[in-house]
Amino acid sequence: MCGIFGAYNVQDPNEFKPKALQLAKLIRHRGPDWSGNIIKNGTILCHERLAIVGLDAGAQPLVSPDETTYLCVNGEIYNHRLLRKEFDDYAFKTQSDCEVIIPGYQRLGPEICSRLDGMFSFILYDAPKNRVIAARDPIGITSFYMGRSSAAPGSVYFASEMKSLVEICDSIDSFPPGHFYDSDTDSLTRYYNPVWWDPAVYKPTTPVDYTLLRTTLEKAVRKRLMAEVPYGVLLSGGLDSSLIASIAARETRRANGTDESKKRKLNSGDAQTELTGIDDNGDLASLALWPSLHSFAVGLEGAPDLIAARHVAKFIGTVHHEHHFTVQEGLDALSDVIYHLETYDVTTIRASTPMYLLSRKIKAQGVKMVLSGEGSDEIFGGYLYFGAAPNPEEFYEETVKRVKNLHLADCLRANKSTMAWGLEARVPFLDREFLDVAMAIDPKEKMITSDRIEKYIIRKAFDVEEGEEPYLPDDILWRQKEQFSDGVGYSWIDCLKETAEKVISDEQFANPKKEWGDDIPTTKEAYWYRLMFDEHFPTKAAASTVMRWIPKADWGCAEDPSGRYVKTHIARV
Repeated sequence: MCGIFGAYNVQDPNEFKPKALQLAKLIRHRGPDWSGNIIKNGTILCHERLAIVGLDAGAQPLVSPDETTYLCVNGEIYNHRLLRKEFDDYAFKTQSDCEVIIPGYQRLGPEICSRLDGMFSFILYDAPKNRVIAARDPIGITSFYMGRSSAAPGSVYFASEMKSLVEICDSIDSFPPGHFYDSDTDSLTRYYNPVWWDPAVYKPTTPVDYTLLRTTLEKAVRKRLMAEVPYGVLLSGGLDSSLIASIAARETRRANGTDESKKRKLNSGDAQTELTGIDDNGDLASLALWPSLHSFAVGLEGAPDLIAARHVAKFIGTVHHEHHFTVQEGLDALSDVIYHLETYDVTTIRASTPMYLLSRKIKAQGVKMVLSGEGSDEIFGGYLYFGAAPNPEEFYEETVKRVKNLHLADCLRANKSTMAWGLEARVPFLDREFLDVAMAIDPKEKMITSDRIEKYIIRKAFDVEEGEEPYLPDDILWRQKEQFSDGVGYSWIDCLKETAEKVISDEQFANPKKEWGDDIPTTKEAYWYRLMFDEHFPTKAAASTVMRWIPKADWGCAEDPSGRYVKTHIARV
């Protein structure tokens, strides 16, 4: 991934350029490898690059051979090889997976967005038409914002993070996932329209196919091993990250054993073999690999997740890296975390802080890309409060709602916590094909019952027959959900709440700021985070981009988002 900034229809782009470069520099942590920019007519595009694919010739902005089309992209396009074949009359200038967007646009217009399989946000400028197309991936895995200024009513601004817009825009929105913006109409259009998107219209009835569920997730992991740099997996020891790690470990072993020349290279002492690509069927043909997959875990000393992650790593054979943090180190990082996250949501901040600290450790070890397990809980109703769902219909509606909000919650956390240190996180559970399979399953199959633990069907899909190589130990495959902010050590959340009680007085809490309007923190912890957010981003436009986690009170969901407040939670010590 990278950092992108763009301004369209600027009155004097040359005069604006120094400011644009300054604003792009604010997101250089997302792309520390190189910087680029172009000015054309009244448009300026800036790019901060994190090189993952096309290392030698993938610098951006990308330019078409006829120098009419200019492109900045943040993300990865997994089906770029298939699209290159389709657009074989185009003279590709680089090996970048993102370059296919240019001939795709030239042939299909903005409808190319629906053909892209990947995670992305991009800004494309068509110079002869003076037209800008901006778009975001279907679920919003990559962060992206759009802003306007009343001082320059004809201009539109785009950036990977809100911090690049807050100084110049008095109106900022989180760019909606699955949409493209077209300057010709000055409007947003939804291009991603899966049948499951509207629960009022679509009622899933498909029986669960465990084999299909398993093979589709395996394919999703394979796609995301497309890289030319060292990669690893985030391993909390929970079900989701453990499944992703297990599949990735199998694929890495398979790749190591498919070609004798690769074996010789690896056995000769090379730490890494540089290969490229996913084949035309979506199968793993080659990748940048270490002889063994590396896994990374974080937690307080003795945390439940650390113990479980250690167990999984030994079972699946990864080179495991266990990192510890102290409560004080977490507290010291809070302001920086909020600056990078651009939110004051309690749930997101609690979980992001350990992830932020771990990402710095991972990057220091030379890794630039990791796989992560976000999305599974939303797709399968994995949060413990789903156990109180009154019927399958409402269960399904809640899963759709949570998937739709991922770009403001777990995807935001995963993207910004890691990219704060130039580390890219990829999320196989949010693969488009896997989503289509999983969201079509009859919600009766997903419900938590007296004889079915949460996420039963994805667990069952990887509970292989006796005699087959198991994916995970049974005690991990069937381990109860532990939210990440709890699993890193229960004292982490406890200390946050205790510290907030000391920092925020009763008088402060009783007198929230007038400019907060109706968005009033309901706990001292939330109040504390809002104050830190306001120190970094003291505008209404900035606050308007934030979504706070709202409990499902009618299902008995506690106001505190910690899973420990659900009565069915089993404490791990």
